[in-house]
Amino acid sequence: MQIKYRIGIMPGPWPAGSPGEGVDFFWRLIDLCERTEIDSIWFSDRLSSPIPVLEPMTTMAAVAARTRRLKFGPSVLIAPFRSPVLAARQLAMLDYLSGGRVLPAVGIGVEQEREFLAAGVPFRERGRRTDEAIQVMRRCWEESEVTFAGEFWKLDRITVLPRPIQQPMPLWIGGNSEAAMRRAGRMGDGWIPSFITPDQFRVGVDKTASFAAEAGREVPGDHFGTLVQFCLDSDPAVARALAVPFIPRGRVDAPTLDACTAFGPADLVGERLEQYVQGGGSKFVLRPMCPPDRMLEQLERLATEVIPAFHAR
Repeated sequence: MQIKYRIGIMPGPWPAGSPGEGVDFFWRLIDLCERTEIDSIWFSDRLSSPIPVLEPMTTMAAVAARTRRLKFGPSVLIAPFRSPVLAARQLAMLDYLSGGRVLPAVGIGVEQEREFLAAGVPFRERGRRTDEAIQVMRRCWEESEVTFAGEFWKLDRITVLPRPIQQPMPLWIGGNSEAAMRRAGRMGDGWIPSFITPDQFRVGVDKTASFAAEAGREVPGDHFGTLVQFCLDSDPAVARALAVPFIPRGRVDAPTLDACTAFGPADLVGERLEQYVQGGGSKFVLRPMCPPDRMLEQLERLATEVIPAFHAR
């Protein structure tokens, strides 16, 4: 199998000014991604956040209408929050309208019980609901009529049309835990964690492949990747100073953060990606950590100084 190495991006900290400022910024961001070699754009899914976070389903629809080449996906869609039939229909429609450019990825969500309470979903059920939702979505994308009796959802001769352009529709699984690796191996088409060191990533790829083999499946070898936070500057100290105020707090310890981020020149970003490649990765989502007014500049530099060489591997 010939592996294609690809870099997508996730927006960094969003402008907190007037609504009009954020909308104008959004279109400039999408146009930059479309005209460069950036492969895809990914949107986080949060029900509640102290900072602006773009809602992924509606935002992806806007991206589909604005672009002709750029792929897009949620990173990751919190499966327990949604009816899986509705989610399957929305993602299928996005894929249909965009000519097959959706990259679905799902997960159980962040460890914030209050978000699950707001969604009317018991926190303790999030894993089981995610597993069942994956089964339902897959069947809705692939079967002409679905009847299903699960723990949480009951379907009686449900048909989702139009079908996705991509058949089968690839479904990636997010999350760093062993449960996420097991889910990816048993039910997914790819695994995409975040805030994970290259060494931990290598172990995760091996575990996911083992879980897939136990289930009589195989996760394609080019369907492993991770999210990498970056900031480009010839001086690593300057890059780190730009990035530190925007790094999510409490997610990982300092050594892990140092090992899974790339703050410095383009060569450093390339070296970090190479470490993940050696562990089995080929698809990456890079997120700029910088003030919002520097985000487009950082992405332009990424598209010029890092991506062409990486895509040409």
